[in-house]
Amino acid sequence: MLKRDIEFETLHSNKHRIYLLCGIVCVVVLMVTLIITTSKAKYKTTQSLPLINGTINYDLSDLNLIGAYIQEGEGYKQVNETPLSGYEFNSDESYCTVNGENINATINFDIETQTLSIVPLTKKGTKCYLYFDEKSSGSEYILASPNAPTNHTTDWTGKESYYYTGNPDNWVSFAGFYWRIIRINGDGSIRMIYQGVADSPTPDAGNMTGEGTQIGTGQFNSSDDNNMYVGYMYQCGQLHGLQTSSTIKGVLDSWYKNNIANKGYGEYVDGNSGFCGDRRVTSGTGINTSTTYYQPSTRISNSSPSLTCQTEDIYTTSGSGTGNKALTQPIGLISADEAMFAGIPWWANESNTNNYLYTDNSYWTMSPYRFSSSYAYMLLTGSSIGFSSTSYTTGVRPVINIRADVQITGSGTSIDPFIVVGA
Repeated sequence: MLKRDIEFETLHSNKHRIYLLCGIVCVVVLMVTLIITTSKAKYKTTQSLPLINGTINYDLSDLNLIGAYIQEGEGYKQVNETPLSGYEFNSDESYCTVNGENINATINFDIETQTLSIVPLTKKGTKCYLYFDEKSSGSEYILASPNAPTNHTTDWTGKESYYYTGNPDNWVSFAGFYWRIIRINGDGSIRMIYQGVADSPTPDAGNMTGEGTQIGTGQFNSSDDNNMYVGYMYQCGQLHGLQTSSTIKGVLDSWYKNNIANKGYGEYVDGNSGFCGDRRVTSGTGINTSTTYYQPSTRISNSSPSLTCQTEDIYTTSGSGTGNKALTQPIGLISADEAMFAGIPWWANESNTNNYLYTDNSYWTMSPYRFSSSYAYMLLTGSSIGFSSTSYTTGVRPVINIRADVQITGSGTSIDPFIVVGA
């Protein structure tokens, strides 16, 4: 019988000492859980052994209970340390033995707390073999899930981008907000559009349609009498100018700083992927008040969207290895091409209200339409893709890119959205 909690109390009375044994507590339990706490250096063990009927008699000097194996390629290799991150416990592969024979035991291991639970543990000599699988990256996780996007096309990275269409299970909970994934970019990063404040465990009606699906309304630019105002950034007399931020860029930058960067979520956001504000022209010069049609307008009106973009108009942050490196904050807007790939049609053709991008509101894209009759026009989207002058006031829905290597859980449904681990 295991004895514990032996307490000695010393009583003094005149010249005599009386030692009184206060109590003995016998621990009898029906189910035994062995807790082993390990550090990154070897297996350091502490015991917590509620045992039954005296059948277990472990001694710390011979406590050698676990072996650890991590995934390497298609197999596993033995290691001297249980992993602290980058892996997940494989309960199906892990097992326990007594004297070399497998036993029927339920095994759980919490990597975060480094805690092992074995139920039941009834015999001395039990040893468990723990297996850990590499966690797949965020984009790999999504593409391997049942709710993965299947449509794909080449984007400006020269690689395949997988995009969602219709009304799919592409929900994400990140930084206290709900988002919908637009596509997995060619570089593996995850592009997603704002869907509202996550003030409930799962999205409600306010996250589906209406003003709650945007951060507000605003102008793309406060002026509209020059070609330059179709730019997310612009400069007078230059087609691809980057000297001045647009009105809407100022709104988005401020929102990002207050809600993402200043709250510690910026480390999960990718600034290299960028956003396309394609200012290539179909006709005209794109300078000053020259009548100009921009390539996005031609593609969209012909229902032939593309995810290609030229370097000058791929808005990336200063540390990026590609794009114009002009952004101070890695945030932008959806392009009209992305909206059409998702299933939103050109206004002259039809409309689509059964689509994840439909919110019963119109909102800005990043794609120029034309300059004519003294007005600069941008493309916007809703149940269809249309256009309006840059000084028009309509909805603002931020778009960000999540790093390819983040860890993700969840299934993407509205009741079990994808979640960025740690964020």
